[in-house]
Amino acid sequence: MTEPTVIRLRKNEERRLKAGHLWVYANEIDTRQTPLKDLPVGAACVVEDSRGKPLGRALLSPHSLIAARLYSRDVKQELSRSFFKKRIEQALSLRETLFDSPCYRLIFGEADGLPGLVVDRFHDVLVVQTGSGAMESHLDVIVSALDAVLNPSHIIAKNEAAAREIEGMERYTRALKGELLDEISLTENGAHFTAPLAEGQKTGWFYDHRAARQKMAALAKGARVLDVFSYCGGWGVQAALAGAESVTCVDASETAIGYVHRNAELNGVGDKVGSIQGDAFAAMKQLIADGEKYDLVVLDPPAFVKRKKDFKNGLAGYHAINELAMRLVKPGGYLISASCSMHMPADRLLDVVQSSARHIDRSLQVIGYEGQGPDHPVHPAIPETSYLKSWFCRVNFSQ
Repeated sequence: MTEPTVIRLRKNEERRLKAGHLWVYANEIDTRQTPLKDLPVGAACVVEDSRGKPLGRALLSPHSLIAARLYSRDVKQELSRSFFKKRIEQALSLRETLFDSPCYRLIFGEADGLPGLVVDRFHDVLVVQTGSGAMESHLDVIVSALDAVLNPSHIIAKNEAAAREIEGMERYTRALKGELLDEISLTENGAHFTAPLAEGQKTGWFYDHRAARQKMAALAKGARVLDVFSYCGGWGVQAALAGAESVTCVDASETAIGYVHRNAELNGVGDKVGSIQGDAFAAMKQLIADGEKYDLVVLDPPAFVKRKKDFKNGLAGYHAINELAMRLVKPGGYLISASCSMHMPADRLLDVVQSSARHIDRSLQVIGYEGQGPDHPVHPAIPETSYLKSWFCRVNFSQ
């Protein structure tokens, strides 16, 4: 057996790893002693501190800002089928403890000890995303391990993220077991959904807001609800099932709006759910011009801050969308304001909501907060794994 590649860190760059983080950035590596440019993508390596003390075993992505991701503190741990199988079984045991239905995020990357890997489960269908060249290079053994643990009818790779191109990876969707499916079915909080796979976002669904959607139910009862950036109706259909008087879903995608209505019918609330297809900002401005008011407005936008350098522009976007939403809430009504950007801390999002309220002479009562669901566990040493936040607010007209 050949000895693994060794990468050595610069002086004092090991502190974050010793505290539990798993990422090694390219600028932390002593490239004079261990050059990166000629190292193979996906190879296992041993990470050493500046004095040569081993810190763990990692997967290499030498062309990425995150040049290596630790997968074990045992420097002898091979990336075998049994290794992946053990990690998958460990992740599965958590989900089976938490959920009655086999619909959840099965693998959440670093938080489940498999950095760069995401697997969502939709009953007996698994959808896999490999977020690094390193994990991509081990896809065959990952599929074999998933098949051994769960024996699903389908395993589908949905790797369409633009970020893959940074590491020179192709973008594709293809079946790894069974045939390629156009859509997937799932249950969430007792509601039934169908969502697009080939044409859908991410893995086809967003399980991360499950807990927040459950919390929303009390506010939706008897309410007139506006669901902005609705995708396939995860919020809106569950609001209707919770007893909303009416729900209007807004999304730019014609495909997503079609699924909103299919899912409303599937759950017997088709008569309560309407839609507006179009740009969210334009749609909200038109609703304001028409004098519309709602008891509950849900804002679940895409990440306006995808990179740190986007923060200023993204912050302006969050301010604009929250102010529009605030204008559509009846006095004493409710706003749920969410962000999925890891670069937008929860306290900054609350600042945005508060300042947006003050800008139009509204006052707020914060009545709740929710993060990502427990199938998206947070690694306590990796703040990047805690990315989702939702503030639940009552909106009052200032006296």
